[in-house]
Amino acid sequence: MTPSPEPSTAAPWWRELNREHWFVLSVASLAWGLDCFDQQIFNLARNPAIAELMPAGTSSDTLKAWGGYTTSIFVAGWATGGLIFGPIGDRIGRAKTLMYTVLMYSVFTGLSAFSRNVVDFAVYRFITGLGVGGVFGLAVALVADSIPDRPRPHALGLFQAMSAIGNIGAGLLAILVGWLQVSKLTPGSEWRWMFIVGALPALLCVLIQTRLKEPAKWIKARDEGRASGVQLGSYVNLFGTAPWRKHALLGMFLCVAGVVGLWGVGVFSPELVGDVTTRQMRADNVPADQIPGQRMIWTGITMVMQQIGCFLGMMTFTKFAARFGRRPSFIVAFICAFLSTVLVFKFLNETWHIFVFIPLMGFCQLALFAGFAIYLPELFPTRLRSTGVSFCYNVGRFVAASGPFTLGILQSRLAAGATTAEARLEAFRNAGAWVSSILLVGIIAILLLPETEGRPLPE
Repeated sequence: MTPSPEPSTAAPWWRELNREHWFVLSVASLAWGLDCFDQQIFNLARNPAIAELMPAGTSSDTLKAWGGYTTSIFVAGWATGGLIFGPIGDRIGRAKTLMYTVLMYSVFTGLSAFSRNVVDFAVYRFITGLGVGGVFGLAVALVADSIPDRPRPHALGLFQAMSAIGNIGAGLLAILVGWLQVSKLTPGSEWRWMFIVGALPALLCVLIQTRLKEPAKWIKARDEGRASGVQLGSYVNLFGTAPWRKHALLGMFLCVAGVVGLWGVGVFSPELVGDVTTRQMRADNVPADQIPGQRMIWTGITMVMQQIGCFLGMMTFTKFAARFGRRPSFIVAFICAFLSTVLVFKFLNETWHIFVFIPLMGFCQLALFAGFAIYLPELFPTRLRSTGVSFCYNVGRFVAASGPFTLGILQSRLAAGATTAEARLEAFRNAGAWVSSILLVGIIAILLLPETEGRPLPE
């Protein structure tokens, strides 16, 4: 495909943004980055929390299974929240609804720290997921409606890339907690403190409420809707019109591939790294009481490495999407995401691999999510933008919620008759490699969707 570079005489995209544009982009990025911070705190704290909340003597396989169950519950809440808050954002405003979702995920992240058993832990995680699920579609629609056309894809790519900063923050928190464990400077239950730290984004609500305004595009669409009797944020309107129905359904499959690839497989890379590093620590005769802390440190390092790759991958996708178009960029990204995920799950076997394979997987797997931020708002008009983006991005969560179950069932079948830890680890590797093939489904979806590069938003 012939590249379509921007004219050499054009000013850099950021020069077209005024102070208000930068404020909107900054607040939306902060809301999404802290949302991702909360997501990753759950991934980091999940296993220690389950181990403490389950009865003493519970087998490691049962603990790992419950880790999968709580992940599925969290992701299902995420999907439900997206479907609920997307239309609300179209009806009452992006900024106002964004405030409610940030407040919800912050409060219930904090309450997770006070769990007494796995049941209330799962309930808190589901409600947290409701808030988490609403943020992406609302923030993307807010930025898309507020930024001029030429810098819009660059701004949305940067918005998505900033999620890596929140994730890196969670990784650094894990390293700190692990060090405190190894140094015996904390009395235990460090996972509870991690969730309390995750409640801090509630402070962002004050900033959103006092300064952030609704986009002029949305206000115009709201007024026109009132005059004509057309309801904003309506699933009936979304699926009752052929172009928007097609975009919604194919956009959903596009996102299913990336979301399941990440949340059904990718987020379990810390478990793989934990098994590999634990085996190495035992071989090196590390004292048993230091292994949990050391394992947490390596989990944090893994997350930081993955998110460094993530940031670079998202910025690269943004550049390629602006130069070569959305569809070619997605095709290449899906192929690379599949190959890099298989590489990690099949061949990561040494600690130095964490510094090579994990950033590569983060680069390839998370680059897709910059594409979602750029491409999805280009498929829907203003009156349905938050609804359409949230539907596409979050319905995939329901499928992704089955990912841990699928991974666990496949692992159990592949490990049937396995009597050693090495055999069970190999089964886990094979299961992850097989489930990652879902990433290739995204190629089919993008081939059936339109190229939107260089076109204005539909109205």
